[in-house]
Amino acid sequence: MNVASNLAPRHSGSRLYAELATTIDDIRASQALRYRVFAQELGATVQGAEAGYDEDAFDPYCQHLLVREGGSGRVIGSTRLMLDDGAAKAGGFYSESEFDIAPIRALPGRRLEVGRTCIDPVYRQGAAIAVLWSGLAGFVRSNEVDMLFGCASVEMHDGGIVAQAIMNRVRQYAMTDAGCRATPKNPLPPLPVGSEDTVAAPLPPLLKAYFRLGARACGEPCYDPAFNCADILVLVDVKAIDSSYTRHFLDRVMKG
Repeated sequence: MNVASNLAPRHSGSRLYAELATTIDDIRASQALRYRVFAQELGATVQGAEAGYDEDAFDPYCQHLLVREGGSGRVIGSTRLMLDDGAAKAGGFYSESEFDIAPIRALPGRRLEVGRTCIDPVYRQGAAIAVLWSGLAGFVRSNEVDMLFGCASVEMHDGGIVAQAIMNRVRQYAMTDAGCRATPKNPLPPLPVGSEDTVAAPLPPLLKAYFRLGARACGEPCYDPAFNCADILVLVDVKAIDSSYTRHFLDRVMKG
């Protein structure tokens, strides 16, 4: 595994720190956390559930970024990262199972797909996502990534009312140019009768973080029945990342 060496530095006594998985046990710890969040907490149907893991055919071709507790080393956050060369070996990016991403494929530069991001419930109100973002910034820099993309999910337990309300906002303020749109293979089902007047809903934390980073949505969502969620594909041009995020994360990595 090609391990990036320029992640955010770990300081002595740090409560949380980020690192890339280097062993099968590391990856298993990430997959176990994913199972607890996606299957047990959110009710998703996942591969590997009988053994207590969320795993799929893309995992071997990804690098796995972990957030650990400083004392115990326990994995409390993770995301998986797939570069162009990993996608070539895997037969494509995970997003291509849900979208036609030909316009994104046509863009010049090195691509990084970010997916399966999850944080232990105990740490969702704290610094864990910032530590994960710092580690991601280090990976982006050391691998000379030009663009990030991936799915931000919105739960569909209400039949899609909130997902469509969120998309009402996204369509107005946060869409890519028309020439850089992805087409969902399984568009969202129609809204329940009588719910068409819903016009506003708060953005989920991950989607809000992406948009603060400068992300734009690449079109309409895809419905994922296994996870019962609407997947919104977002794209981030690294050169256009919001300057406040650049100072907070990328500059911190550069100073080491």
